[in-house]
Amino acid sequence: MFAVTGLYALPLTFLLILLSLRVIAARRRSRIPLGAEGDAGLLRAARAQGNCAEYAPLGLLLLALAEANGAPGLALHALGLILVSGRALHALGVSRAPEDFRLRVAGMALTFTALGCGAMTAAFYGVAA
Repeated sequence: MFAVTGLYALPLTFLLILLSLRVIAARRRSRIPLGAEGDAGLLRAARAQGNCAEYAPLGLLLLALAEANGAPGLALHALGLILVSGRALHALGVSRAPEDFRLRVAGMALTFTALGCGAMTAAFYGVAA
């Protein structure tokens, strides 16, 4: 039923798994089971993972709502690509030390664009239905 949403859930899931594995590796290296205790590398890895976990689900939910409400495939794929690109760029920017602020900003801009347009698309096609 949610073929388009599922298509974009896959890369976001793999991104979250990759970011989670980076946190696990950093925790093992630093021997810090909880928190970051001042370890900048661990904190950076944890925030890249946490940020993905905070924004990706809402983007997918909005994509699913737009799809369920009958939004056209082109609009759905555009939203999905923007969301995945935004999350990937943000993760790349935050994960680097020193941080690549340009990638981080571009990633958040794309993510906010996907969220805003996704909300408007879901609402428009929900009302129009």
